[in-house]
Amino acid sequence: MDSLPVDVLQRSAVVAAIAASIAVVLFLDRSSNRGARLRRRFVLGVPWGTVVSAGFVLAVYLFLQGGYEHWYTPVTVPFRAWSYFYPLGIASAAFSHGGPGHLVGNLVGTLTLAPLAEYAWGHFPRKRGSQSFATLRSNPYARAFVAFPAAVLVVGLLTSIFAIGPIIGFSGVVFAFAGVALVNYPLGTVIALAGGGALRLVYNSLLTPVITASGRPSYVTPWWADIAIQGHALGLLIGVLVGLVIVRGRTSANRPSAGRLWLGALLFSVEQSLWAVYWFRGGETYVLYRAVGVVLVSALALVIAFAVVARDDPLFTWGVADDSEARSATGDRTKSGDGVVVRHWHVAAVILLLSTAALAGPAVPANLFTADSGDLPGEEWTIRDYEVTYAEDVENGLVSAIEVEAFGETTAVNTSGVIVRSEERGIWTTAVSKGRLDFDGQVAVRLGGVGWRDTVYAQRDGWDVVGNETAYRVALGDSDSGRVVYTSDPVTAAPTLAGRNVTVVPTESRYLLRVDHGNDSLSAQIPARNESMTLDGLTFTRNDSRVFVSYDGTRLQLLEKETYE
Repeated sequence: MDSLPVDVLQRSAVVAAIAASIAVVLFLDRSSNRGARLRRRFVLGVPWGTVVSAGFVLAVYLFLQGGYEHWYTPVTVPFRAWSYFYPLGIASAAFSHGGPGHLVGNLVGTLTLAPLAEYAWGHFPRKRGSQSFATLRSNPYARAFVAFPAAVLVVGLLTSIFAIGPIIGFSGVVFAFAGVALVNYPLGTVIALAGGGALRLVYNSLLTPVITASGRPSYVTPWWADIAIQGHALGLLIGVLVGLVIVRGRTSANRPSAGRLWLGALLFSVEQSLWAVYWFRGGETYVLYRAVGVVLVSALALVIAFAVVARDDPLFTWGVADDSEARSATGDRTKSGDGVVVRHWHVAAVILLLSTAALAGPAVPANLFTADSGDLPGEEWTIRDYEVTYAEDVENGLVSAIEVEAFGETTAVNTSGVIVRSEERGIWTTAVSKGRLDFDGQVAVRLGGVGWRDTVYAQRDGWDVVGNETAYRVALGDSDSGRVVYTSDPVTAAPTLAGRNVTVVPTESRYLLRVDHGNDSLSAQIPARNESMTLDGLTFTRNDSRVFVSYDGTRLQLLEKETYE
């Protein structure tokens, strides 16, 4: 009988080890009333709102983005939050993902952090005098299966509407879960964060039990440049404000201590890289303001701690005739003269509100841009409403919907690479940077919409010229055909042979060798493999990937075919 594959045995061992560990711990902890505590907060002890929310996010990936049939290559371009003039992107961005790794990371974050937020709120109302099932608002099933998922949808839309740039992903909502959890269970949130790392490790162990790797070159942007820092911070602050409403409903004795709050918020912010404040300078250059980021997360931790533990008694009052009545009032607004009582914790709450507004505000002008209707800077490849081309050092093609000169400054950054435009969707983006295409050689750009998808392939080929740069071409096409849409400038080799300069000239159909001698110039196609040709006394010989030039007994390598990783 054939033996089981090694991978199957290793996956089975992982499952068995974890199952055995959990079983032993439950046996040792059998006297604990943890299950009863969960049932007091959750219907049947299950965080149903978390389960429904995670299922919805997974369904969006599988069926809207096409992940069911193309798990590793979902459609992403049409499901980003491009602008307010493209409602589909705004509605779907917070629940869509760039790939399976992105999806799994956010699902793990949801399954570890959302239950804490849901537990803090609870399916059963805890306000004195309230009864379950008395009203729709207090109905545990409505709270579990309707209210919590509805709140998740609202927060997701807020992170799309007020995010800067074409964001995609559920991480803004995951950070909102973390914000609610932080102000209620600060150290529990940090532990849940570690638990998420453990879940990802188990998932990766089941997915790939053994990895064999070796050193190799790679094209990478700075890791912090791939973080949607504004969206993460916005989600966290929204969650903190929601959590603040929940935690301030408890007595002061049942709130976390200032030390736990400050430490938990700081550790979470550092671990999740909320300090990574950066700016994009154009091209492929980024600037990280590390020191500024550390100051900001330290201040955030302090404000969160103060907002939770600050006293309830008034700091000052407006329009209250009797100050003693204001001090005994339980609400924020007194009945005497319609005065307003400002309490100590309100100061921190206002700071959090202003910080949230400061993060969200810049998104409004940034999301009032749409695609320019003028000509694209290169020859186009068209798929339905999408136009794809390649260009270098061109200005971003987004235009402001409102004629305010300051808004236009955001489009002054030049870009190079594969450009995708859809006037119908208000999309104008560099889908593949010049550096990425230079490194990979061929990149697939997946386009589509609800119920359809198509792929454009961008492919680069070129010749490295001795002592100088690379002469290259870029072609666009589908899986069956394509055409060259961009050719670089001619590149001249550094060596001069017998007073002759040799230049490589890329054209749409071929590469030419041009020999300049004084005022004379001759050109011919680069020889085919294992062939030679003579031009103005210079003999050019090509093997598979190199071209050599010879003259009067002197021979040197002139060109080498560009290679890709």
